[in-house]
Amino acid sequence: MSDRIRIGVALLAAWGLVLAAIAAIVLLVGADLDAEERAQVVQILQDRAANAVVISLLLIAPLVFILRVLFRRYVSAPRKLAEDVRIMLTANPAHRARRRGSAEMKQLAEGVNAFAEAREALSRDVEQRVRDANARIEEEKNRLAALMSELAQSVVMCNIEGRILLYNARAMQLLRSPGAAATAKGHSLVGLGRSVFAIFDRNLIIHALDSIHDRLRQGTRNPVANFVTTAPAGGLVRVQMAPVFGSSSDGESARAATGVTGFVLVLDNITRRIESGNRRDLLLQTLTQGTRASLGSVRAAVETIAAFPEMDKEAQGRFIAIIGDEAQRLSARLDETVAEFADSLRTDWPLENMRGADLIAAAQRRIESKLGLPTKQEAVDESLWLNVDSYSLLQALTYFASRLRDEFGIREIRFALEPAGPLAHLDLIWSGAPLGTETTTAWPTDSMELGGESCPLTVKQIVDRHSAELWYQIHKPSHREYFRIAIPVTRPEESSWSAPAPSESRPEFYDFDLFHQPGQTPELDNRPLATLSYTVFDTETTGLQPSAGDEIVSVGAVRIVNGRLLEHEVFEQLVDPKRAMSPEATRITGIETTMLANQPAIDKVLPAFRQFCEDTVLVAHNAAFDMRFLRLKEEATGVRFTQPVLDTLLLSAVIQPDSDAHALEAIAERMGVNAIGRHTALGDAIMTGEVFLRMIPLLAEQGITTLGEAREASQKTWFARIEY
Repeated sequence: MSDRIRIGVALLAAWGLVLAAIAAIVLLVGADLDAEERAQVVQILQDRAANAVVISLLLIAPLVFILRVLFRRYVSAPRKLAEDVRIMLTANPAHRARRRGSAEMKQLAEGVNAFAEAREALSRDVEQRVRDANARIEEEKNRLAALMSELAQSVVMCNIEGRILLYNARAMQLLRSPGAAATAKGHSLVGLGRSVFAIFDRNLIIHALDSIHDRLRQGTRNPVANFVTTAPAGGLVRVQMAPVFGSSSDGESARAATGVTGFVLVLDNITRRIESGNRRDLLLQTLTQGTRASLGSVRAAVETIAAFPEMDKEAQGRFIAIIGDEAQRLSARLDETVAEFADSLRTDWPLENMRGADLIAAAQRRIESKLGLPTKQEAVDESLWLNVDSYSLLQALTYFASRLRDEFGIREIRFALEPAGPLAHLDLIWSGAPLGTETTTAWPTDSMELGGESCPLTVKQIVDRHSAELWYQIHKPSHREYFRIAIPVTRPEESSWSAPAPSESRPEFYDFDLFHQPGQTPELDNRPLATLSYTVFDTETTGLQPSAGDEIVSVGAVRIVNGRLLEHEVFEQLVDPKRAMSPEATRITGIETTMLANQPAIDKVLPAFRQFCEDTVLVAHNAAFDMRFLRLKEEATGVRFTQPVLDTLLLSAVIQPDSDAHALEAIAERMGVNAIGRHTALGDAIMTGEVFLRMIPLLAEQGITTLGEAREASQKTWFARIEY
């Protein structure tokens, strides 16, 4: 019941009591009068009935004043104090109660604030102790995170239900959905709390888990399962699954009792390997089919010559000519095949990106320590990166330096590294007598021997497997010579992307029914709010009238998983609305029409957003406004949002029914959330998410702990009944 209704009821009751008291007095006085006196009194009352009515009505004004004062002092003030206390206890410890009401209530508010100050000081002390106690754990977590980020493999860890608990950047790159880069920044199928079954076929995962359980029952200590499947963007991925066991104090024997609580997937993109294997198979098939006929002709000619030794010279010459022709055909076919399949014939080497300057520094240290030769650098471009097997390349450079010292008495080696288009010229330079042709030809093909150790590879093989070229050259003006290796340049692997930095101008718009979404189920309604995954979103628009043609110009969203707002898992995309921004919308959002010209249209953005928020509950502030825009695009885009929806505007009215301020900024101020990045879709979504997380314990204080209870309470608020 609202305060106005309560005051009205109290006023009617007070006025009724006054009238009843007057009537009782009249009846008591009349009981002691005789008939003549009673008749006189009745006559007097009848003559002055109008005055009595006016006087009784005039009593209403002082009654209203008295009741309002009493209500504010002794009813409204305690209720507001109770709301302030709930906020201090659950959402914002820095919040303080306002001094309202009577002197006693003001003293009580001062006492509450004193307790809050003491509690906050104690909380700060406890938090500091907790931070100190968790420092070592956090250090271990950072080590794990660094290890995960540096792993060459893609790694994803899931719980037994297939929800992703941990992943590294390589997994995010490998499993990025096709076309994601064109539609949404940072969008990937991988994310904390998301289902791995959206990436890989559920039956494959279940089959692998069954295999692991079978091996555990057979006593295998470290069972793993392997399968090959396709990546979301195409290509083949080899997956190795290893189980994660529940914790137990019983050690190794606890595995069977505790059971598998999750699994780790190690992913390897084998597309290029499979393609290379297919090309090798094709090579064998080509050689087999192409040489069978020629070999048959050669064999028949040889057998004929052997069977008829007395054959005349002319006939014998014809058979020998056949053998020569077929041998030439075989040779030509082999040359063509080798040229065509040269890439497939190379053995894969573990090449890694390395800065060219670091490679030269390592070569200098190796030559100086092993050979005792002084080295220097000349022109070295430190921005060049190479894709190399550094160990074998260092062996080759040291081998050349060793032969130059031993056979030509060279006493100093210099290095240079310069760009040459898509290549880098790595030069090993010396001064002295020119090398002969036989020397420069033999050294790259000789087996490498250095310090009594031999290497099965030659310099030429090492150079070839780097897709590089090697030659010897003389620079006559400076009387210097050098071996030059022209090696392809590469780019360093890009670091993992970072989330954009964090981000009431709309009507309270409820012509969209939030409470009968088709995706709501009793099972979901019974789930506790603290255990659900959420997508908190916001839209910016060209104006405030969706039915009148206004369009979405920006969509921003952030995920909440396990009670944490994941600011690195965001969706943010501008949209071309195919119409101009209104001046008011531009003033509020800062988005101008020219900024939207080359952005994707709504029919490209909504499918990606729908995939981003799959399997989550939607949360927004004044959600019906945003949902109305999405609903109007269902027919044009074919995208429907059927998830349950929670609205922080309605939840605020549930938590603080006596407050008149339920705008996002006002709620954020009460909850102690910084209002930074307002009026951008992502900024508002992040702020709404932080506010929503602080609302959950306040709702629990009122006995609202499940999704169904939150929806039911929201539906009863006054805001939910507004229609436009």
